[in-house]
Amino acid sequence: MKDFFYAIKDLFVDFLFIPLDALRTLELENWWAANFMSWIFAVIALVAFGYWMKQLKTYNDNNEEDKSVSAHSYL
Repeated sequence: MKDFFYAIKDLFVDFLFIPLDALRTLELENWWAANFMSWIFAVIALVAFGYWMKQLKTYNDNNEEDKSVSAHSYL
């Protein structure tokens, strides 16, 4: 049973965490390069949020939403 847990440890430490170790080492040299993917994801999220808000404004301008008090059964 002990070998099973050592195998899990070896899988993560020796194989799956290698990219994270490389990022940790890179961060000491260049912070911007180490956080490049984080910035890419932040930009993608910002663009998606802007697109979502634009679509909501389009539906709001067309008056497609029923805004009456009894529009939803739980109200």
